[in-house]
Order: sequence, then structure tokens, then C-alpha cells
Amino acid sequence: MGQDMRTSALVMGFAAALVVAGCSGGRQLNNFNVGRSGPDEFAILPTRSLTMPPDLSVLPAPTPGGANITDPNPKGEAVAALGGSAERLEDRGIAASDQALVAHAARTGTDAQIRETLAASDAEWRARNGRRPLERIFGTSVYQRAYDPMALDSRDEQLRWQRAGAITSTSPAPAED
Repeated sequence: MGQDMRTSALVMGFAAALVVAGCSGGRQLNNFNVGRSGPDEFAILPTRSLTMPPDLSVLPAPTPGGANITDPNPKGEAVAALGGSAERLEDRGIAASDQALVAHAARTGTDAQIRETLAASDAEWRARNGRRPLERIFGTSVYQRAYDPMALDSRDEQLRWQRAGAITSTSPAPAED
């Protein structure tokens, strides 16, 4: 009798565990975006309420595919809440103070396909400096190792430029070794 009671209690315990696991709906998996079937409820931003313009004869021209005045602008609202000007976030092209720098950088021409060229050369570099067998097994990142020969040591660069006479006003003079 005691053995049958323990067996039935064990079966009922497993059944209860299965019911509880089934009711969770896989929420544990959704924490890792595995098996997610719907939208992310935290990524949906509410739109601003519609308002009637003061004068219907001076409405702005429509901008197909562009921004709408009811579209949410969380960055702009955060800047305005902190006392800044949300209009400063808008892209207005190259500032007048940077025109000379841009003209100097583009003096030998520009490449319209630079992003594609760099992406292709980076893919080739990563293919040549890919994961080693143990890195593949353990799933480690090879980013730092692959790009380490190209990295600059900020302290050495600062010393080099200061010794060359460059003024680095935003950087304190490093202590000489």
C-alpha cells in the first residue's frame, strides 16, 4: 500500500509540474528572444494625439516616407525635458564651422561605394583571421584577436603627437617613463 501511494504521488507530482510548465507559455524562452511569435511590446511607442492646426490654409507640404508631426520622438522629448533644444538633433547637413574640414578631406575625391568596399574588405579580413578550432567549439569571439594588429595604443599615440609638437589641449600631458 505504501509503494502504490508513493508511485501515485510521484505521478501526480510530475503531472502537476507538466501542467505548470505548459501554462507558462514558454515565457522563459522569450527572455532570450527564442520562439518569439509576436512583436516586442516594449518597442511600441505611442503616437502623439492629433490636434487641429490653427490655420488650415498654411499646412506643411506632405512628405511621403518622411516624419509626421504625430510620430514619437523619444530622444527629442528627452532633450527638451532636460532643457535642451530638440531641433538641434535634426540633420541639417554639414555645419559651417566644419565646411573647411570636409572640403580638405574630400580634396582628392570621394568614393560613393566606400561602405560596400569596406564591408567586402572587412569580410575578407575576417575570413582570413577566423575562428580557430577551439574557438569554434567554445563559441568565443575572435574580434579582439583579429583586429589587435590594427589597434592603436592611445597613450603611445598621445606621446607621439605631443613629441611632434601637436597641441593636445583636451588631454593632460602624460607622465614620462
